[in-house]
Formats: sequence, structure tokens, C-alpha cells
Amino acid sequence: MKITKTEKYTLIKPTEESLDIFLNNLEKNIINFNGEHLILDFSEKINIEIKELLLFLNISAQQRENGTSFVIIFEGIDIDKIPDEINVVPTFTEALDILEMDAIERDLGF
Repeated sequence: MKITKTEKYTLIKPTEESLDIFLNNLEKNIINFNGEHLILDFSEKINIEIKELLLFLNISAQQRENGTSFVIIFEGIDIDKIPDEINVVPTFTEALDILEMDAIERDLGF
């Protein structure tokens, strides 16, 4: 897993051979990202299906409960098939937009 931290977010790119290994590593290390907004970048991974992205629902819910954002970058997926509980966007720019919108919603008390 390649991790890039900034003031506003932590960008995580999987380097593991399988999504299961990456998810397992992320779940083991999620405590290290406490209080940080997370962006998972799957833009370079080709073989991911919707059902696999849904494996991240628990982490997404946990981040939301902690008052932080969680966004997955993955291009070429039907957004209408993704539940509202998880943010999936096709580009890094849109991921940053989601972070800003989430911050506004938190400031407004939503």
C-alpha cells in the first residue's frame, strides 16, 4: 500500500496483488489513519467489480461516524449501482470535491 499524507487528506494506493490482501492490510492499519480524510485510489487497478467496492462499506461508515470523509477513486463504474453510504468517483479532482462537500455538510450539522 502506497500512502501519501497531506494536510487535508491521506491518499492510499493499493500495491498488493489482490483486493482481499489490500483490504485486510487497510483494516489492520485503519487505526493509524484516525481523524484523517481517506482517499483510496483504484484508478490504476483494472479488475475491480462493484461487489468488491462494497467491501469498503464498513470502513466508509466508520469514517463517517468519526467525522471524516472516505472516497474511492475508480473509473468506469455505474454510479447508480453504488449505495449512497459510499463515495465512489472517477477522478482525483472529484474526490477532492467530495472532501469539500463533506466538510460543508459537517459544518452545517448534517
